[in-house]
Amino acid sequence: MKKNIIFILIGIIFLCGIYITIELLVPLPIGNKNIEIEIPEGATFRQAVDILSQERLTRDKRLFLFIGVISGLDRKIRAGYYSFTGLLSPFDIFRMLKKGQIIEYEVTIFEGDSLKEIGEKLSEKDIIDKEDFMKLSSDEDFLALYEIDASTFEGYLFPDTYKIPKGMDPEDAIGMMINKLREKFSKELCTRASELGLSEREVLTLASIIEKEAVTDEDRPLISAVYHNRLRKGILLQADPTAIYGIKSSKEKITAKDLRRKNPYNTYVIKGLPPGPIASPSIKSILAALYPADVPYIYFVSNNDGTHQFSVTAEEHQAAVKVYREKKQIEIENNKGTKTQEGTRKNGST
Repeated sequence: MKKNIIFILIGIIFLCGIYITIELLVPLPIGNKNIEIEIPEGATFRQAVDILSQERLTRDKRLFLFIGVISGLDRKIRAGYYSFTGLLSPFDIFRMLKKGQIIEYEVTIFEGDSLKEIGEKLSEKDIIDKEDFMKLSSDEDFLALYEIDASTFEGYLFPDTYKIPKGMDPEDAIGMMINKLREKFSKELCTRASELGLSEREVLTLASIIEKEAVTDEDRPLISAVYHNRLRKGILLQADPTAIYGIKSSKEKITAKDLRRKNPYNTYVIKGLPPGPIASPSIKSILAALYPADVPYIYFVSNNDGTHQFSVTAEEHQAAVKVYREKKQIEIENNKGTKTQEGTRKNGST
């Protein structure tokens, strides 16, 4: 009698095992189509399973709920959009939920990106329309929410790679970038800014100019020193990138006309710092703005190789500019010669 009961129990366990295996491990008939579901913010695990069931992504709701309870998934499930395609079993779907494998868009803000460039990137990922982004950038309520003392949040979106969940409120996505900046702009750096008599906005403004001017890390504190020295002496900053901010791309050539143009950001015509940042500065440029090199330089000019020549006097600077122009002229002539040779080869001459 006892043996019969044992055999029956073993049989039941065996059948249950087969049932569970079939229910959980056999692929669902999804085929090649993509099924996308949204688990709303605040939804319970039971509600999530109901949504899966409606899309025929589970076979046995009770079994799915039971596994959720024993695994702890029923206590916390990540909200967002999930995408399912191909040969997936209910257990595969369960693991995706367990990992919180929602649809996310990767957006990279590079050091020196301006609002225009950032807006284009967010628009390409359908996170926010370019026009709506620019409107939000100057929205007084939004700026007040994040305690931004500037006319826009230019310079307040920290350069980094962000994973933005599909369906995330655009304001929350942008807030994440602002919060990243505040995380990097530590209390220690705030204290240093106060010691220099600079506000957060002024530090970011100076850092953004350094970002657009510097190519090498070694030059950042030296360029910073030039601007600090000019500010202290009341000399115009004359930072080329400020002359074209909001006018044209920083990749375009800066002309003499650009330098003369009356523009609230153009430091060739205004004294002191511009009213706000001109791009998103890196932490290296922020540190350079706060810790300039202890040097007396007032001028600098490109060496045409990524580095700069720094000078104390106008005479030294003019000599450096002359060298720069000579190098530039040689480069132009070499390029012309190279193009002529290429053209000759294309024409079949030797």
